Amino acid sequence: MSTKPHWEQVYQTRATDGVGWYEPEARTSRTLIREVAPDADAAIVDIGGGASVLVDELLAEGSSNLMVLDVSAAALNKARERIGGRAAAVTWQVADVLEYAFQGAAFDVWHDRAVFHFLTDADQRTQYVRQIRNALRPGGYVVIGTFALDGPETCSGLPVQRHSPETLQDAFGPDFALVKSQREVHVTPGETEQTFNWCVFRRGH
Repeated sequence: MSTKPHWEQVYQTRATDGVGWYEPEARTSRTLIREVAPDADAAIVDIGGGASVLVDELLAEGSSNLMVLDVSAAALNKARERIGGRAAAVTWQVADVLEYAFQGAAFDVWHDRAVFHFLTDADQRTQYVRQIRNALRPGGYVVIGTFALDGPETCSGLPVQRHSPETLQDAFGPDFALVKSQREVHVTPGETEQTFNWCVFRRGH
C-alpha cells in the first residue's frame, strides 16, 4: 500500500518545523556530501528530501546539479516556496523512490536521511538498492542516515527498520564499500533524542 496519502497529510497539516525529523541546519548531511563531492557540478539526488533545508544549503554553496525526490508534492512545494527564485535551479520530482525510472548512472551522490528506515520489508530494501545501482555512477557515493538500533521503533505513526553499519552493509551488498560511519543524536522539536547511524558507501566499478 502506498504511503503517499500519509505523507501528503503530514505536510498539509503540520508546520515544517513541527515534524520530528526537522532540523534547522542539515549540517551532517551537508558535511558528508561535501567530503565525497566537493565540486559544485557534482550531480546530487536527495531522496525523500521533503521540505529539508539541505537543498538551500547546497545551493548557497554553489551546487548546480541537484534533484530532490519525494513522494509528497506538498513537501516539495514548501521547499520551493521557501527557496523562491533559486528553486528553478533544482529538479523537483514527486515520486516513490522504489518506482521512479531514474536515468542510468546519473548521479555522483545519492543522499537519504528520510526513507530507508521506513522500508520494513526485505523486498522493498532490495528494490531500493537496485534503484541505486541504476542511478549512481560507478565510483559514486551513497550518504545515508537511518535510525540506529537504539533509535525509535516508529516515526510519524509508521513502523521503522532500525540499522547498524553492519546491517546497512548487508543490505547494500559487496558492490558498495563502507567508507565511513558515525552516530548522531537528533533532538526533535519536542526535545526528544533520536539516535541515527550515518554511513557513506562507495559504489564499485
